[in-house]
Amino acid sequence: MLNLTPRFTATRIDELPAALQALAAQSFTLARLYAGRGIVHPDELDTGLSGLLSAEQLHGITEAVRLLDRAIDESLRILIVGDFDCDGATSTALMMRALTKMGANVDFLVPDRFKYGYGLTPEIVELGIETYQPDLIVTVDNGISSHAGVARAQADGITVIITDHHLTTKPVPPAEAVVNPNQLECGFDSKALVGVGVAFYVLGRLAKLRREAGKSTVQVSQYLDLVALGTIADVGVLDKNNRILVHHGLAAIRQGRCCLGILALLEQAGRDPKQMQAQDFGFVLGPRINAAGRMDNMRIGIECLLTEDWSSAQRLAHELEQLNRSRRQVEGEMRAQADAIVQSLNADADINSSDDDDNAGLDDYQHGDIIIHRPSKQRAAENDKRSIVLYKDDWHQGVIGIVAGRLKESHYRPSIVFAPADTQRTGDNDAIKGSARSIAGVHIRDAIEQVAEQYPDLISHFGGHAMAAGLTLKRSNFDDFVTAFNEVMAELDDEVFAEQKFTDGGLQASDFSLSFAEQLTNASIWGHGFAPPIFDGVFEVLSFKILKDKHLKLSLRYPGVQYPIEAIYFNFDHQVWDYRAQQVHLLFELDINEWNGKQSLQLMVRDLAVIEP
Repeated sequence: MLNLTPRFTATRIDELPAALQALAAQSFTLARLYAGRGIVHPDELDTGLSGLLSAEQLHGITEAVRLLDRAIDESLRILIVGDFDCDGATSTALMMRALTKMGANVDFLVPDRFKYGYGLTPEIVELGIETYQPDLIVTVDNGISSHAGVARAQADGITVIITDHHLTTKPVPPAEAVVNPNQLECGFDSKALVGVGVAFYVLGRLAKLRREAGKSTVQVSQYLDLVALGTIADVGVLDKNNRILVHHGLAAIRQGRCCLGILALLEQAGRDPKQMQAQDFGFVLGPRINAAGRMDNMRIGIECLLTEDWSSAQRLAHELEQLNRSRRQVEGEMRAQADAIVQSLNADADINSSDDDDNAGLDDYQHGDIIIHRPSKQRAAENDKRSIVLYKDDWHQGVIGIVAGRLKESHYRPSIVFAPADTQRTGDNDAIKGSARSIAGVHIRDAIEQVAEQYPDLISHFGGHAMAAGLTLKRSNFDDFVTAFNEVMAELDDEVFAEQKFTDGGLQASDFSLSFAEQLTNASIWGHGFAPPIFDGVFEVLSFKILKDKHLKLSLRYPGVQYPIEAIYFNFDHQVWDYRAQQVHLLFELDINEWNGKQSLQLMVRDLAVIEP
């Protein structure tokens, strides 16, 4: 049997929160799902815009809005400085669309990650001054650590407004206004807003102020398609506030009330906007927008989200599609190399843990064109056990975050992947940039900060979230960083590194239906922080097929269900399949399979154990 952790253990209606018991009378499974995600009252599932948290809670928003209002009235030149990921692109597009409608003189600038790096750097400010001569700079999805950039702008008399959501434990830059729910002084009840969510709140408050004053304004809620896209693509936690934002953005796209760029991207992906699901923001739209920042320049992605011409939207969407295909190819090559290095490191740890005297003097070895330094026996074991930190001279800086994420998923270890930094910008041939992805229980940004505090000379700069972060250091410091990072990991409990697989329990026989699968899909906005429903159960195996040597297709019987249930397990290691299997314990998601215009229920298998007779 599978070793699973139940999210909620209720088996009777009276074990559910009292406010959910009426719902349980209609669907016990659905009520149990909500209870397992901390919902104790149906009101928490309301999706009305009136349920959004008040903008007044955001520290700094009043001053930011006052400065923007004055800039519009006085026709001051406003420059939006964005970030080169999907959250930054949607934030920039949202600011451009809304401020333009309000009558602002506004343009945007997004740093080329390969030339200027991340955030409001002095170099970006100088480029902005040279190109746009701004009176006011507004950052979106960045800036909370940009002390030097703010100082450079203010030295030229430029007002700076920072809107960001990244974590900080230090004083914010002395900009004229800083809006960030995660700054120390902010009492906003949700810390889960991503950059585009912060921008939405600022613009919404600005629009209200101008409306009350009888000035030119706009209904900012018409741009919730951009807010939804940025929120899901940036893996924002889906608390009630974010679920409301995504719900309305998703509804707008399904009804065709969205920017042409999104429709063109869906066309490229062969997706019907009317059938759009929340996960499509992360798996369909997000990667195509992100490909611009990873492989070229995010301006392409932003222009796709800004254009009002359908042919231009199609052309830009096609460019993004081609960039995304290039990204996939580069990612595949890097991931294969990374997997090979991890295997070598694991083998190396096994050698070091042996008592073979022949290996006693072997300190490092060559792996392709990278030298992997052999750590001590203890450190090798810790590295294999606690983290994956890799660097290669020819890796692509734009893809290291994706590769780190894949390594984290496949090995369930905090993973950091480094590539050479752009020497044109830094003037330092020794600089390397890293992208980190983490697991539950390891706050990756705080872990990196701990290294920086203990070894102040190791890391040039860093920033990020609990689950993702970025950092820069010298290549000559790489080995020392690995050692220091693993020292931090060694302080954590072993349980943190043991992956838990959760289940929402078993299904009733009546739940194995197309209607219930559709009900689940529309029951909430599922995603990070509000996990998609996943169930387990014991099934009788009626028949099976191995497809393309890597997928397992099953026909199953479940007690009380009068028809066979189809299931598919993608990328299954068929060599471990027992061809005599009569019963299996499955961890699965309910799915609707569409083929030749017909729909059928299908289980998407996430884990499997054969039950011995």
